[in-house]
Amino acid sequence: MARSSVLSLLNASAAPTAPVLIQGWVRTRRDSKAFSFLEINDGSCLRSLQVVADASLTNYAEVAHLRTGSSLEVEGDLVPSQGGGQAWELVARRITLHGATPEDYPLQKKGHTPEFLRSIAHLRPRTNLFGAVFRVRSRMAYAIHRFFQERGFVYVHTPIVTASDCEGAGEMFRVTTLSPEEMKQGVPDFFGKPTYLTVSGQLEGETFACALSNIYTFGPTFRAENSHTSRHASEFWMIEPEMAFCNLEGDMALAEEMIQYLVSTAMEECAEDLAFFNKFVDKELLTRLAFVRDRPFARLPYTEAVEILLASGRSFEYPVAWGQNLQAEHERYLTEEHCRCPVTVFDYPKDIKPFYMRANEDGRTVAAMDLLAPGIGEIVGGSQREERLDVLRGNLARQGLSGEAYSWYLDLRRYGTVPHAGFGLGFERLLMFVTGVSNIRDVIPFPRVPGSAEF
Repeated sequence: MARSSVLSLLNASAAPTAPVLIQGWVRTRRDSKAFSFLEINDGSCLRSLQVVADASLTNYAEVAHLRTGSSLEVEGDLVPSQGGGQAWELVARRITLHGATPEDYPLQKKGHTPEFLRSIAHLRPRTNLFGAVFRVRSRMAYAIHRFFQERGFVYVHTPIVTASDCEGAGEMFRVTTLSPEEMKQGVPDFFGKPTYLTVSGQLEGETFACALSNIYTFGPTFRAENSHTSRHASEFWMIEPEMAFCNLEGDMALAEEMIQYLVSTAMEECAEDLAFFNKFVDKELLTRLAFVRDRPFARLPYTEAVEILLASGRSFEYPVAWGQNLQAEHERYLTEEHCRCPVTVFDYPKDIKPFYMRANEDGRTVAAMDLLAPGIGEIVGGSQREERLDVLRGNLARQGLSGEAYSWYLDLRRYGTVPHAGFGLGFERLLMFVTGVSNIRDVIPFPRVPGSAEF
């Protein structure tokens, strides 16, 4: 007998004529004189299916002592529910217990704090909150691939181990097989040179954009940044498209289209889970998502954005000044109060941006852009890349980076250079936005942060 999911049975338009089989875990059990009601969830959706276990079952004594978390297989008949709250219930013909839970099972029927659940990350997917978070994560990953594949982009796997520092910030994890003493003695390392976990697949992605035109990467990245905020993690996933023959205008247009596509997908395909988040996590979530889905992005040059902030009369925690990065509070003011729509800020000061961004004619700014969304601030960052060989060489020299180490990257400018552009979307930042969950540790299955690498 084929297994049915709880989701398919709850959404059934008519009762099957033959018995059905479900497999899942007990959420709750309540007893009556002649039968027990079991709420069974298999992770396919937020809701559970009510199973009616009659006292005539051969193992009813076992069923009547089941605890939350016990795993079952139930064969029975799907019938219209006699109670309120659900259209269907399953009348059990047979119940097979696969794994019982003891009294010390950590996930009892009560509220648990996110902090406590992070300490048992191997069990937290069984809760309503985290089951919903990771179903949305799965759906959003699929939607990202669908978005790019439908537009003719080629999916490229870029290396996790690299010798290049894309951002030039030095916050990289060294990969080595050597002991500290061997490193001091100059013993050759495994790859023959210092290597690190990647902070971005962008540079390698550019090599493929210069051959295949439009590509995207989607993989893990790593930052050795000793930050303990709710928005930073040491390991996270990035989506990074690169487009040949593309300028900043095309870059902004694609990023804006992608964000609205992903928000729309979440609202259409994850409606039940988003309704749960809107009720229990962030009561403004659906309003904020509709705000981004339905309104065109405003576009502001960085200089104009700074002028708006300075003229706002607001007392910000972080002072506003030209040449400084915009902070989340500045970005939220622009989206939520001044423009009242999502905002794309572009043409940032060159001194606060990496070497690969294309210099503008004013000599002060680069063709960079950030997409800002209400409630979270920056959600996408990108730029037109510097395609001029002499300018790129000068950028590397000014930032103290070795031209020899980036010789392969310079070759892209020597041999058939083209205008090209791309951007990065932090996958977890997207998930925080579409779920309303405020801590990045709660949208990653097993978070890696300073001082913690459990499991």
